[in-house]
Amino acid sequence: MANVVVIGAQWGDEGKGKITDLLSKSADIVVRYQGGVNAGHTVVVNDQTFKLHLIPSGILYPDKECIIGCGTVIDPKVLIEELDRLVELNVSANKLMISQTAHVTMPYHRLIDVASEEQRGNYKIGTTGRGIGPTYADKSERTGIRVLDLMDIEGLREQLEWTINYKNVILEKLYNLPPLDPEAVIKEYIGYADRLRPHVVDSSLKIYEGLQKRKNILFEGAQGTLLDLDHGTYPYVTSSNPIAGGACVGTGVGPTSIDRVIGVAKAYTTRVGEGPFPTEMVDGIGEVLGERGAEFGTTTGRKRRCGWFDAVIGRYAVRINGLDCLAITKLDVLDELEEIKVCVAYEIDGEHCEHFPKSSRVFARCKPIYETVPGWKQSTEECRTLEDLPKQALDYLKFLAELMDVPIAIVSLGAGRNQTIIVEDPIHGPKRGLLSADGTPVVASA
Repeated sequence: MANVVVIGAQWGDEGKGKITDLLSKSADIVVRYQGGVNAGHTVVVNDQTFKLHLIPSGILYPDKECIIGCGTVIDPKVLIEELDRLVELNVSANKLMISQTAHVTMPYHRLIDVASEEQRGNYKIGTTGRGIGPTYADKSERTGIRVLDLMDIEGLREQLEWTINYKNVILEKLYNLPPLDPEAVIKEYIGYADRLRPHVVDSSLKIYEGLQKRKNILFEGAQGTLLDLDHGTYPYVTSSNPIAGGACVGTGVGPTSIDRVIGVAKAYTTRVGEGPFPTEMVDGIGEVLGERGAEFGTTTGRKRRCGWFDAVIGRYAVRINGLDCLAITKLDVLDELEEIKVCVAYEIDGEHCEHFPKSSRVFARCKPIYETVPGWKQSTEECRTLEDLPKQALDYLKFLAELMDVPIAIVSLGAGRNQTIIVEDPIHGPKRGLLSADGTPVVASA
């Protein structure tokens, strides 16, 4: 048995959906522990593309139990649309469970999110406008609506009548927007409750029962380490905790129940939205990678900014999450390059720095210090073992493993399930990284 957390080791969009889908094959239960519809996972199976926002990637396996944990925020309209789309694609959602204590995104959350971002002007933080931040804010202020509230029609009506009138004052007076009709909102959300009711459970109890039966549980995060509310590039972050520690809070399990943590990182770096990005490419190479890597957001369609691999934030992700191993994705996107740069440290105001600075103002002044390695100038898309890789590609992976001092367990070479080199199954395999800094087997620390 192994209970594994999958996290993004960069700014999100690292390919966690594919890696979670791959690992779900070895899991019994897959749990989403934070974020909302501001996140998206794209999974390709037999040339069919699935775009998931709230539902765990494990839903594509009919025998897996999938749970949306209490740390998520749920937009019921989007969730129902996602369920309907799965039915159209002949995917069963009978084993989907929704935490009764997850918070619900309401219409006023979306309106406030968009209006407040517009009001920021040049100080925008890059929100998706999906109402996620305001939903988490209401959760912290203890004025939020939870899924269990949604199921109680009489209590929901009482709660929303007061809440919507209060939010209308903010919409009208602060943002000059028309007020919401409380009765229309209540009627809409009662309809959502009827549709979702069969899926609502005490999720922490369900997970505990799985632990007692020694089932393999996969905890799936959204976004990435550098978007973490407490440990990311604040204020250009999300409103929850994507790091590995968030899995415990967002599902209701103790930290002693977690056996392994796998980080997912691209073979280069991308970022969506605002905020500093030291290795961002401002030349044509960034455009080439963006085109080859199809770098557009699953949720918003926004173009992702592209940069060279940043080992400083990589080492930070290893430290903050306690990573046991890495999955490197989109190695194939680098196939055409003559040479590849890797950021090994920063220069900040003339000083050499090998650690991630917590101040965004300082981070904005970071100049990357690069080491350059040769490219391989040949396709890797058909490689299925480490021995199939060109020598320069294998050397590049070894270099990344050495810089971050963590073994690489999985290498992804395309969007399809089969376009993957699985060096080690982090769920069923031993705690070994078969690709270490020097390419020899090593036992990861317990």
